[in-house]
Amino acid sequence: VQVMESGGGLVQPGGSLRLSCTAHGLTFSDYDMGWFRQAPGKEREGVSGVSRYGATYLSDSVKGRFTISRDNAKKLLYLQMNSLKPEDTGVYYCAATYRRGGTSWRPAAEDYFNYWGQGTQVTVSS
Repeated sequence: VQVMESGGGLVQPGGSLRLSCTAHGLTFSDYDMGWFRQAPGKEREGVSGVSRYGATYLSDSVKGRFTISRDNAKKLLYLQMNSLKPEDTGVYYCAATYRRGGTSWRPAAEDYFNYWGQGTQVTVSS
């Protein structure tokens, strides 16, 4: 299984970026997907997630500014980030997991996800 993010970069405060993630070696539509980020000197945190059934999660810090979506036909996961703030700076990781029967969806938990990308840097600065 290979998970790959793209779309990071440098953007001014108030700007927008769209991150993309693709996953190979798995049946994309069967997997719960998530976005995490790690700011310099901080622990990695869950930002957003979308279940295989289409349920979505956004952390309080990004609610109203970020949108997560998935295109199962293209095997792509997206994170649309608007009104970016300097505190959104960090490495953004895409993650995937297959949820087995009887398991609860935990989109903000690192240990819930089995497969991870290498990360893409997002820098919000003027």
